[in-house]
Order: sequence, then structure tokens, then C-alpha cells
Amino acid sequence: MTTPVLVLGPMMRFVDQTRASVWVETRDTARVAVQAGGREWQASTFAVHGHHYALVDVDGLEPGTVTPYTVTIDGVKVWPEQDIGGFPPSAIATLKPGKPLRLAYGSCRTSVPHDAAGNRSHGVDALRAFALSQSGDGRPRPDLVVFLGDQVYADATSKQMHEFIKSRRDIRKPPGGELQDYEEYAHLYCLAWSDPANRWLLSTLPSAMIFDDHDIRDDWNASRSWREVMGNKPWWRRRITAGLASYWVYQHLGNMSPQERLADPVWQKVAAHPGGAELDITQDLDVLAEQADRDPEAYRWSFCRDFGGTRLIVLDSRAARNLEPDHRALLDDQELAWLDERMRGGFRHLLVATSLPFLLPMGLHHLESWDEAVSEGAWGKLAAKAGEKLRQAFDLEHWGAFQKSFQQVAAMVTEVADGARGPAPETVTFISGDVHFSYVAEVERASGSRVIQAVCSPIRNPLPRLLRSFGAVMSYGFAAPVGAAMARSAKVQDPPFQWSGIKGPWFDNNLATLEAVPEGLKLWWEKGVVERGGTDPRLERVAEITVASRKAGETAREPLQEGTG
Repeated sequence: MTTPVLVLGPMMRFVDQTRASVWVETRDTARVAVQAGGREWQASTFAVHGHHYALVDVDGLEPGTVTPYTVTIDGVKVWPEQDIGGFPPSAIATLKPGKPLRLAYGSCRTSVPHDAAGNRSHGVDALRAFALSQSGDGRPRPDLVVFLGDQVYADATSKQMHEFIKSRRDIRKPPGGELQDYEEYAHLYCLAWSDPANRWLLSTLPSAMIFDDHDIRDDWNASRSWREVMGNKPWWRRRITAGLASYWVYQHLGNMSPQERLADPVWQKVAAHPGGAELDITQDLDVLAEQADRDPEAYRWSFCRDFGGTRLIVLDSRAARNLEPDHRALLDDQELAWLDERMRGGFRHLLVATSLPFLLPMGLHHLESWDEAVSEGAWGKLAAKAGEKLRQAFDLEHWGAFQKSFQQVAAMVTEVADGARGPAPETVTFISGDVHFSYVAEVERASGSRVIQAVCSPIRNPLPRLLRSFGAVMSYGFAAPVGAAMARSAKVQDPPFQWSGIKGPWFDNNLATLEAVPEGLKLWWEKGVVERGGTDPRLERVAEITVASRKAGETAREPLQEGTG
């Protein structure tokens, strides 16, 4: 079968009041054009490891408008495709000045088929259910969807991915069914984003993305010991280079505004290319990926955007780590300084998107802080080895396992919430994924901003039932005081504040949406449900909560408004 001229996309990426960026992957070297509102914008493809991509910048649009668009390649219309019927026209929806932000988010989505077998093994894809709902019932669309990591699983691949790997190499040899190189990453992204419903959604809904461990490998950068073990594997250097290079192309490139891209060292070469023969940036991108892995301060993956009264900070909590024992931190010094500059008041809502929950259930937080202290030698060398094994076996490497960084960011949060960094926002809200269960927690504060943790995980990759029980136990009851006692026994500093769960946990595949509403910040979670004998899922609300704005002079936490669909 002939490969389509348009391999993947179009994907709507960065969008503001007057501009939009449309990303595509093409079969060949080409000139790509986007047509909308009687105008046309063009870009030439660039090459990476034999694949061809273009990012078309659309500008001069009117704020708050919705404009259908089409895509041509070398003058031939390729989008919308004839066989993707049943969906509305793809459109560019520019931001409307003064409109409160409406944002969807989630993490952890496996690339398996959407048939009965795939639904049995991995549950219904909440993103696909959301796409079908958006295509048919006239629901308001989010201004942005934020994918908080694990959009591809490089280390836990599907039968379909195995078939592709077997067509190229001996899958019985390392790295086996895991990804080896850029070509395999490119195929995995195609599996993840080519379902017709999801493809249509991503063609019309602006998206922002950040990686987590499975985009590269489970426990990525958990500790220096982990890096040393992986560094000794003969296939690892090729894997990490391909993982970061493909992430730059498929995910990170569209996170940046046109101005931010012009500051990117690789994109500068694309922008300066005079035309003619296609520019191949393979070597430049591989060098960038190698440098970014070797020296976290060599490149920044985090980014920040303001939407009127809401600031969104999307934070890299994987590649920016310093794993040296004397300087161990989840955020290196440059990344911490970058965050410090952006943690400011003066917004109605401050959102910090980090794949790893900043506020785990307190029992888990204390367990991770205890394990970090033990692994770093608090109880001696023998206990340190046991602690390291425990850390990697149970993924104990979230913010709680990097106490230096947790304490530093907690201090920033407190200052923002107290109004020491400008007028206090109504909420400081961490939106996260990773843990494969969803919940809402709140810091116990008498005044100032409400500080919230709202997790949505997974989109499609549910926890086994045994691990669900473990997560539930660690979220409630005796886990917190027992964990706190363990942490103190290893001389771990107490957290600067207390927090508790106010909703959850629940374990559905789901996608969350938040919206700034007059009474505060409204959040809800939705899952896909396939009726008996049916094929396409309908969307069903799992949970809903409104974080009410603190009233002037209020000195106690007001109960949150709750509801279910």
C-alpha cells in the first residue's frame, strides 16, 4: 500500500489571538500550505533521519474567530481527507481577549487499537471519547489541551509496534520490544496520533506537551545510580538521543511561540535556510539531544504562557534534574531560577503543569522523602543499597523524593499565595498526571490563595487492581502519620505546610477540564463508555469540583462545591 502524501497531522499547536502554528509530517520533500479565510501561508519541509516535517506559521488572524482551514502539499489538497468524513471542518480558533481560560489536560496514554480487545486490555481511550463528543454535540471546546507526559510508551510497546520492530531487526536481542532509534519513535507517534477521531481533534484543538519517563524509559533520571546502569547498556545512547530528538520534532517544537522558536539553536537554521534543496537537521538535532541529556542546563524544555487572567507554567520535571549526590535536585539551578522568575502573583489563577504531582497523598510523600534520605546514606551504605532498589522498584522519585527542590518550590508557592510576589491569585493550582489515579488535594491555609493539586491520570493505561488498592491505602488514614514518623527517623525536614485529599482517588481512564468561572476554578473529569454491542464511546462525567474563591477577610477554608455528572 502506498504511503499517503500526508503521513501525520495536521496538528494545531501554538495559538494566540492572531497567530497559529500548524504541524505536519509528509511522505516526501515538499512545500506545505495552509489556506484559511481566503489567505494562504506556506513552509518548506525539513528532514530528520529520513522523515519530512513542516511547521506553517499562520498570522494576521482576527482575535476570537473560528476559521476553517485546508492543507495542500505541492498544490494538492490533502486535508481534510476524504476517508475521515463525519467530522466538522478543522478550524483555527484564535483566543478572544478577556475570555476566561478553558483548558483540558491528562497524561499516560498507550497506543493500542480502539477495538474490543484494546478496550479490554487498556480500557476506553478517554481522548477518543472526548474527540467524538467534541465533533458531534456542540460542546464548548477548550482553548488548549495539555498532555502531561507519557504520550508514547517507548518501553512498553504494543503488538502493532512489535510487528514493526520485527520487520527491521531481531526483537530477541536488546533492547527487544523497546524502542531503539528515531525510525521506531516516528512509527510509534504515528500509531498514537493517527486514529481518525483523535487526528481530527488534534487538527483543530491547540495542544501543548511535556514528557515524562515512559517517553524515554521507566524511572528516567530517578537517580545517579539509574543513569549509571542505563549508560552501560550498549543501546542506551542511541535510544536517549532518538527519544529527545523525536520529542523535539513531534512535541516540543509546537510548544514554542514563533518568537521563542527563533531563539532555538536548531530552529534558527531552519528559519535561515534560503530554500532550494531541503534542509536536513539530523546532525544538529542529534547533537542538541546528546547535549541536553549530558548537561541539563544546555537546553530548556519548560515553557510559560499567559492567557489573560491565568498564567500557565509547564515544567520539565525529568530532564532538568541534577543527580549528583551533593547537589541532588529535581530542578537544576538554572531551571529553578527560571521558575522563580515566573512564579508571580497578579493573575487570577496561577497554573503549574508538572507531569509529577507536586502534592502526592501525604503518606506517599513521606515514604518518598524517607526513601531518598535512606538511599543517599542517612542509615549507612547497606541501607542505601536497599533504598535505591526500593526507589526504582516502586517509582519513588516524585517531588517528595527530591526534598531540596520540594522545599524550594513550596517556599515560592507560599510567597505567591501570601501576596509577597504581587497580588495573591485566587488559586495556585498544580495540574499533573503520572500516577495512574486521579485526585484533588488542598493545602491547609487560613488566608491568601487556595493551593490545589489536581491530578488526571491516565488517559488510557489503567492500574492493575492490586496497585489500585495500594494507591487508595496510601491516600488515607494511618499512611500519613506512619510515613511522617519514618521520614523523621531519617532526619527529613517536615514539609512547610500540610495538605489533605478533598476528592478521590479514582482510577478511570479520563481527561480533565478546568475553567475559570465567576465563583472560582471549576474542574471536571470525564471518561469514555462503550455501550454493549457498540463501537464508539460516549463521554461520561466521573467527578466535578469547584474551588471557590476565598472571600475578603475569610479566615477558614470554605467547603468546595462538588458534584458528579
